[in-house]
Amino acid sequence: MQDLKTLSIGGTNNVAREDIVVGLDIGTSKIAAIIGNTWQGDTEKIEIIGVGHAPSDGLRKGIVVDVDLTTAAIRQSIADAELMAGIEIGSVFAGIAGGHITGQTSQATIAVAGAGHEITQVDVDRAISVAEAVSIPAEREVLHVIPQGFIVDNQDGIKDPVGMSGIRLDAYVHIVTGAVASALNLVKSINNAGITVENIVLEPIASADAVLSNEEREIGVVLADMGGGTTDIVVYKDGALHHTSVLALGGDHVTNDIATVLRMTPQEAERLKLSRGCACVDLVDQRDTIPISRVGGARRPSFLQVRDFAEIIQYRMEEILSLIHQEIIKSHVPVPAGVVLTGGTALFDGLLELAERTIPYPIRIGYPRPLKGLTDRVNSPIYATGVGLVIYGAMKRYSEPHRTFIKGNLFDQILKRMKDWFRDYF
Repeated sequence: MQDLKTLSIGGTNNVAREDIVVGLDIGTSKIAAIIGNTWQGDTEKIEIIGVGHAPSDGLRKGIVVDVDLTTAAIRQSIADAELMAGIEIGSVFAGIAGGHITGQTSQATIAVAGAGHEITQVDVDRAISVAEAVSIPAEREVLHVIPQGFIVDNQDGIKDPVGMSGIRLDAYVHIVTGAVASALNLVKSINNAGITVENIVLEPIASADAVLSNEEREIGVVLADMGGGTTDIVVYKDGALHHTSVLALGGDHVTNDIATVLRMTPQEAERLKLSRGCACVDLVDQRDTIPISRVGGARRPSFLQVRDFAEIIQYRMEEILSLIHQEIIKSHVPVPAGVVLTGGTALFDGLLELAERTIPYPIRIGYPRPLKGLTDRVNSPIYATGVGLVIYGAMKRYSEPHRTFIKGNLFDQILKRMKDWFRDYF
């Protein structure tokens, strides 16, 4: 095994250290890099030592549409985080999202053939391997295979069957896949910035590691990561992922609504949304007004009632919240712990009150759990994914101690999945 502390990556001076984990959140609105010191694998002592972010101009609805612009933003966010931390980094755990993400549950049954029919880890691995061997189109790539539970001779609700005796072992897994081309462009953008991709992680799974408690995941909970281009939804029950979906709606759609209705530039609409936006009409003063500048209008600003402005926002947010509720129904998973809303769009004033009217479950806004170090810099739903990627990466790094950093390795794996249909393109 190569020494992770001294391995040179891609001809740069960057180095990969075992105790340093970097989360790279590549979103539609922003790209954020968060550097964490894991103190040799103790995830309870993770210390945030560097934070960097940059506007994301090369993505649309969570998908890379301009590799050069995305690469430039990645470089800037990484450089800012490195400067703050005082170190150079070589690899990242990168988040992926977008409408191309799909999830499905698969089941497999095997016969326990060992002595005395005692179930071993080999049996468990074999059952999971059979369950994940589903037909996947060549243009898609498996991102995660997550065990949900096991059944031993019709006895269900088993999380770890190793050591039990039985004749038959059933395994249930949740398989998350994404478009190969989207994953390829994501990895290429990061590699072009001189950084290795250690793993690709579905962003709401990372966010869940940052904002959900173990108790919530056990009894049943929904996490809705409300970003700029999409709203990513995951449903947990019995500590395992049971449902995954992506809504092609997010905060950028609110900005577009404001710009269209009020005839202003998207930049002005975004500024107004962030400074005066409220998602619940009943919470604003009906007499209050705000000055606005319209495209092609008079030099003097006109005035808009804050209530009318809130109605534009509320209409779109009600739609998103209703679709979240529909996904909960579609999942057929009981969620007594309710719904946790996180991501930048979850910061709207009045969103909690509006959500409580729209979704008949307990609602809360998800903030990253407290860590050590520069926690004040990441104590916001905006950084839930980035912090979650650090936590996920730390757990993954030390659960697989023999992994190495090889530049382009993940890129090559994804490229192989493209098979004949992408060969002509290259």
